[in-house]
Amino acid sequence: MEKSHIQKELKCFGVNLRCQRTSRNMTQEKLAELACLNVRTIQKIEAGQTNILITTAKRIQQAIGCSWESLLD
Repeated sequence: MEKSHIQKELKCFGVNLRCQRTSRNMTQEKLAELACLNVRTIQKIEAGQTNILITTAKRIQQAIGCSWESLLD
């Protein structure tokens, strides 16, 4: 997979994450707390600036309470 395609997917995940989080009136700080991550990690993920592990994505998904599809579409 091309690097540019991966970057596009990470950016899309980040945008979807931000939409899901804000639609629940959840701050980055609250999400970080619920997912046992630091705020800077959430900021980087939402900006599409970091690759994440499946386990991290799962913790985020569970903390927000959304479907996988809503984060990946």
